[in-house]
Parts: sequence; structure tokens; C-alpha cells
Amino acid sequence: MLTILIADDETPARNRLRDLLGDIADVTIVAEAKNGKEAIDLAMQTKPDLMLLDIRMPLMDGIEAAQHAQKLEPKPHIIFTTAFDAYAIKAFDLNAIDYLLKPIRLERLQTAIDKAHALKPKQIEALKPLQKMRSHLSIHERGRVILVPIEQIIYLRAELKYITVRTAEREYLIEESLTHLETEFGERFVRLHRNCLVAPVFITGYEKRLNETNEERWVALLKDIPEAIAISRRQQHLVRES
Repeated sequence: MLTILIADDETPARNRLRDLLGDIADVTIVAEAKNGKEAIDLAMQTKPDLMLLDIRMPLMDGIEAAQHAQKLEPKPHIIFTTAFDAYAIKAFDLNAIDYLLKPIRLERLQTAIDKAHALKPKQIEALKPLQKMRSHLSIHERGRVILVPIEQIIYLRAELKYITVRTAEREYLIEESLTHLETEFGERFVRLHRNCLVAPVFITGYEKRLNETNEERWVALLKDIPEAIAISRRQQHLVRES
């Protein structure tokens, strides 16, 4: 029996998939979601073998949701559904096992389901990184995946092999490259120091403080948290420009 999670923001589309899957043997629907974030939350609870993801959804699209799903254990297979065939090449570049164009036909869905049945879990390939800015970072913590909205992140700081992700509520740790994060989110963060990216919307001001060697250095004051971030000499032009 293949367990399936459906994600589509349109109720008629979810209803159609449910009806079609009702005519296919050895499958069962374990959850339905209205957007990508909800799909990931439900996938953590239900652990589906397969996720049928619409590509265009609010809050988080299907392609980003598929990437976050690769951190789940066990890792689900992905089939994309969409009314826009321009996405087809991108979907297959992401190693989805199939791509279904709406309106979905029973025969076409059956073919995609057969592929999922034929593949063993170990044959699931990791999705390739997208050339687009994610709306969330996925944090793997204590056997679950936490989705942190980019807009809530105050700073990203490299420490040894980890990146500290700081929000107003708490810190998280991820294993990503600060350089790659800067490339992806460069429109939202500025580099204040070689090891730290800060969201300007959370900077409330600047002041000079003595560092550990008793030298005066500029630091950035941050909204919602007591920490201040040191500014390197190379980036002190940000203080003058503020």
C-alpha cells in the first residue's frame, strides 16, 4: 500500500485527485494540504511514501516544499502537478519521479503511481538546489523539521561547521554555507562581518564599544534581542551611510 499526501491550494483540484486515486489500487491518502508549509507539517506527522505537490501555491510553493521534504525521514517520493507546463523541465531537473499536467487524467496518474510503486526508498535522489530564494529555512532538529520564515531571521552567523539562525524567540543550527546563503538571500541581508549576515530591518542603530582587546569598534544594535553584532573595518561604510 502506497501512502500519499496531496497538496493543492484549490479545493476542486484536491477533490479531483482524491476521486482519481480512489480508482487506483494499493494507494491510500493520509493527508491533504492547502500550501507547501502545511504539506511539510502534515508529512512530518503522517510520513507518506509519496507527495503529490501542486507547484503554484501560496505561502510556500511546491518546488520549495519538495526541497524541505528531502530532510524528512523516511524521505518521500515527489510528483509535481500543475497547470503550467513551463515548469516541466525544472521539475524533472529536481529529480521528481514524474510531472502531471492539469487536468490530470486517470491513465496518466496511474503511470506516475506505478513509477512510485516500482522505486525502492533507497532510490530516492536528493533534489538539486533551486536557483531561487526560499521563503523558509528548514531546520532538522530532534528528528523533526522546523520551517523558519526568512522574514523572521535577524541574523545568520557562521560558527565552526554550523550556521546559527537567530530569530526573536530563539537560535537554531543548520549546516549550510554562509557564502551560499548570502548569494541566495543577498537582497534581504547585509554582511556586517566575515562570519555574519544581518537583516537591515532588524538593525536599530550603531554605537562604539570596547572589544576584547580594549579597542573601540562599531557594533550594530538589534531589535528584539540584546545582542550586538560587531562590524568589521571593511563594512564600516554602512555606519556612515546610515
